[in-house]
Amino acid sequence: MECVVQGIIETQHVEALEILLQGLCGVQRERLRIHEICLKNGPNLGNVASEVRLLCDLEQAEPSWTVKHIGGPIRGAGADQISVLVRNMVESKASKNVLRMFYTLGYKLDHELLRVGFSFQFYRGAQITVTVSSINKMPKLHATDEAEPVTPGIQMVEVTAPASAETYTEVASAVSSFCEYLAPLLHLSKPGISTGVVPTAAAAAASLMSDGGGTTL
Repeated sequence: MECVVQGIIETQHVEALEILLQGLCGVQRERLRIHEICLKNGPNLGNVASEVRLLCDLEQAEPSWTVKHIGGPIRGAGADQISVLVRNMVESKASKNVLRMFYTLGYKLDHELLRVGFSFQFYRGAQITVTVSSINKMPKLHATDEAEPVTPGIQMVEVTAPASAETYTEVASAVSSFCEYLAPLLHLSKPGISTGVVPTAAAAAASLMSDGGGTTL
């Protein structure tokens, strides 16, 4: 399982967000360049819709593939009271022939995109990963070098943390608490719930840029 929240930020404020994250996490950022291929099952695999994402890390000297299957979110009164989405997720490493294998099984290409940006990984009550990236589309199949931004001027921010049936309440609380530090710059909410940009982002970004992240939090 994993806990996740998402939000958007204007590209002009990304540098300020990076300064804030650097101060909060105390670790160096990692460059992000992920080729993401989304596959959906064909009719020969049953009537239940299934979505698989193939992720290729292009920042590695030898690009590595990961298969990620995202299931449905937990439901019930408890889930509604949590500000973080808790969903089932299975992830594993794969060989470079993984795309061919899924095509053979009957999966079809739904869409592909390129995520370019950076990430921070750290422990703060839970093992948390923050990714900040622009979403880019390819004009033709697998042409990552020709990718163009889908929403110029806007970048996606995602905060995730692994969890289990026994720990998701504590992990969700840790993620929610961490997100409060980012509130002056962006709204973070469950995926699919659009909250737009923050009116105070420009002032908060200017303050962060002026003191280089030295503000006490």
